Amino acid sequence: MRTLFLNPPSFEGFDGGASSRWPATREIESYWYPVWLCYPAGMLKDSKVVDAPPHKISIQQTVDMAKDFELLVLFTSTPGLAVDIRMAELMKDVNPKLKVCFVGPPVTVEPEKVLKSTTAIDFVVRREFDHQIVDYANGKPLSELPGVSYRDNGGFVHNPEGGYIEDLDSLPWVTKIYKRDLDFRRYNVPFLKNPFISLYTSRGCPALCTFCLWPQTHSGHRWRLRSAEDVVNEVAWAKENFPGLKEIFFDDDTFNYKGKRTIELCEKLAPLGVTWSCTSRVTTDYDTLKAMKDAGARLMIVGYESGDAQILKNIKKGATLDMARRFTENAHKLGLTIHGDFIVGLPGESRESIRNTVDFAKSLDTETIQVSIAHPYPGTEFYEYAEKNDLIQLDASMTDDTGHQLPNVVYPGLDRAELVDWVERFYGEYYFRPKAAWRVVRKAIFNNEERRRLYKEAREYLALRSKRKKFVADQRQASANAAGD
Repeated sequence: MRTLFLNPPSFEGFDGGASSRWPATREIESYWYPVWLCYPAGMLKDSKVVDAPPHKISIQQTVDMAKDFELLVLFTSTPGLAVDIRMAELMKDVNPKLKVCFVGPPVTVEPEKVLKSTTAIDFVVRREFDHQIVDYANGKPLSELPGVSYRDNGGFVHNPEGGYIEDLDSLPWVTKIYKRDLDFRRYNVPFLKNPFISLYTSRGCPALCTFCLWPQTHSGHRWRLRSAEDVVNEVAWAKENFPGLKEIFFDDDTFNYKGKRTIELCEKLAPLGVTWSCTSRVTTDYDTLKAMKDAGARLMIVGYESGDAQILKNIKKGATLDMARRFTENAHKLGLTIHGDFIVGLPGESRESIRNTVDFAKSLDTETIQVSIAHPYPGTEFYEYAEKNDLIQLDASMTDDTGHQLPNVVYPGLDRAELVDWVERFYGEYYFRPKAAWRVVRKAIFNNEERRRLYKEAREYLALRSKRKKFVADQRQASANAAGD
């Protein structure tokens, strides 16, 4: 079957499907690669991957593609689901014979609910979907495909799930599909060198963080590895086939989870002379970090999440504040750059715990940070906790009308307005310190390309900052009016 793998357009700048770890529009325009869609696309010659957001492909342009294909595979997300359903309906109107399959976390968690929402969706595949899509496109019936949910005789069938894919070396290289279907110069993440390419060296994550979407709804906790040889061969191919490529990003749930494996991989990466970055946990030791640095590592995305010891226990982070301090000190000693991720609104949050996190972040002084609002996504342990304790505001949207995050979980003494306000205070306190501000200014002074980039990012951030301040003011005025009534 002629198959279209689609990361659809929705909000302006929204890249919340197709592998984005935090489905939302970013403070600064950012686009991650649709990695998950590219694996099955690499096994179907008569296929095409369309990543609409970074390529500025409109809804109408996407709908018009329907007539050219027999099967649509759409990667959806919780915030974008309603828009994605409408997209499928429009494409089905253009081509009634088009078979439509949805994949992604929402269909894993609530397959029947998604199927009931529209007749435009013919079936969904829960969790990993690589081989099921390929087998269906090659003629295998739905009844024989593990992990598939579909309608049958007025009811719904949920096929038992199969095992996870163990032999990752047997899968195609996603970089070849990037070369075939995507413009790699359109992908941008502020803290990575551009242009960059991202790929996986493993699937799954053994960590048990209660809020994390992917291991609990899609890739699982079983850690499966590609061989070092297969990874290095793909990196070498990418280096030769993407002129101007400045960085490889290893987008695993946790790239350096095991020191021995990381060191083995680094020994084989080093001769290539490529610059690369990755995800990391604070449990990584000095020797592993040194091997990474020696092999060309530049930056790590590190999920610190919180600077409050109890919050870390609440979310089962499996790490301590002392570990985080020691890890950060070691990384900086070796000259590695850190992009620190923090979250406001995790289970048990209070003004005091948020203040602890802000102060902790400043003490670590990583080169850049990201502050997210905690979202209890369906299918996660965090969602179950929030639901059980009546903390979720079901009528509250997870995003505003442009896809930026809004809280839909609140705690005693921490309403939606205050959580959003804390995000802004966090950024303000962090970046307006002399040391942090000078890091930014210094880049702009000595690098023309960096200056243009920083100017664009500053405009985008200040526009969102103004919007958030208005949200906070409106929420507080509404609360005051309600109290007056």
